[in-house]
Parts: sequence; structure tokens; C-alpha cells
Amino acid sequence: MELPKFLLADNTDHPDAIFIVHTEYPRFIINLEDDEVEWMEEFSKEDEAELADEAEGLIEAATAFYDREVSRYDA
Repeated sequence: MELPKFLLADNTDHPDAIFIVHTEYPRFIINLEDDEVEWMEEFSKEDEAELADEAEGLIEAATAFYDREVSRYDA
């Protein structure tokens, strides 16, 4: 099965949360309610420096994905 790059998720235990799951490396879940990010990978110190540069773009892409999905739902 081929997974999409981003998935939209919710959970009734967190009714105000909007979760976006990034399924490719580096995998993470962001809660758009508070911008908290949970990384699903282990990183070395060297990886962390590279990740800092990449993370901002990935989070912007996750937010753009959400905006696109919401606009399609409202249409």
C-alpha cells in the first residue's frame, strides 16, 4: 500500500486538536491547535542540525495540506 505524504487525523479524547501525520522520513505528528510536534524517529546530533533546517518547511507543508483539505471540504 502506498501512503499519502500527509494524513489528517482526529481523536475524540482531544476534541479541539487537529492532527496532521507526516508519513515519510522524518515522520512526525503535528497538532495544529498548539503547533506541538511529536517526532516518530530517533535522531543523532548530526541529524538534529539538518532537521532544524528541514523542519520549518515540513511544518509549513503540513499546514498547507490542512488548508487544502479544508478548502476541498467546504467546496
